[in-house]
Amino acid sequence: MEHNLNHFCFDLDGTLVDSNQTIYKATAFTLNELGISFNVNENDFALMIGKHFVDIFAAFNINVKDFDEFIKIYKENYFAQMKYSHLYPDVKETLFNLKNNGSKISLLTTKVQDQAERIIDHFELGEYFNLVMGRREGIAHKPSAEPLLMICKELKVDVKNTLMIGDTELDIRCGKNAGSKTCGVLYGYRTKELLEIEQPDFIISSVKEILSL
Repeated sequence: MEHNLNHFCFDLDGTLVDSNQTIYKATAFTLNELGISFNVNENDFALMIGKHFVDIFAAFNINVKDFDEFIKIYKENYFAQMKYSHLYPDVKETLFNLKNNGSKISLLTTKVQDQAERIIDHFELGEYFNLVMGRREGIAHKPSAEPLLMICKELKVDVKNTLMIGDTELDIRCGKNAGSKTCGVLYGYRTKELLEIEQPDFIISSVKEILSL
C-alpha cells in the first residue's frame, strides 16, 4: 500500500535516544538531594518513561512537594549522566535520508523545551529537524493532539500525511487524536503487547524501516 507521508514526527526517549539509565539515575540523584525516598526498580521505571513526571510520581506514590525545584535540579543531574545515553542504531542515517527525500521532520517530546534542544544538540541532530517541540507552558502534552497539530500548522503540512513515531501509548494516542498515521517502535520502553493494544498503523523493529514506508 502506498502512503503519501511527507512529515515524520519523532518521539525522543525510547525512539531516537536510549536514555533509560540517564533518566533513572538523574531521577534517583535528584530525589536523594531533595530527601525523598526512591526505591523503584529500574525496569518498572522504564515502563513509565515518556509520561510526565507528575504522572510517574503519582504511579509510584512519590510525594514531590516542589515540582519546579525537582525539575531544576533534575535537569542538572540529567546532563551530568548523559554518558549513559546513546542514539539507537541507524538514527542519523534515517533522518538524513528522510531529509534528502524532501520530507519535513519534527520532534515531539514531553521533555521541557530547553532540555529537548540541548539533547538534540548533544547528539548533533539539529540539522535534520524542521521543528523541535518540547513541553511548553500552556500547551497540553501527549497524548493530547494539541502539540502535534501545532507542529503541522507551523510546518504547513497536512496532519493526514504525517507519521507520528514513538515507543509508547502516549505517542500512538497523540497521533490518533490528531488524525495522523502512527508507528510504534519495538526497541523502546514498551512491550510489543502494549503497543499492539494501541493498534498503530505500523509497528517496526528498527528505525530505518521507516524509509520503506
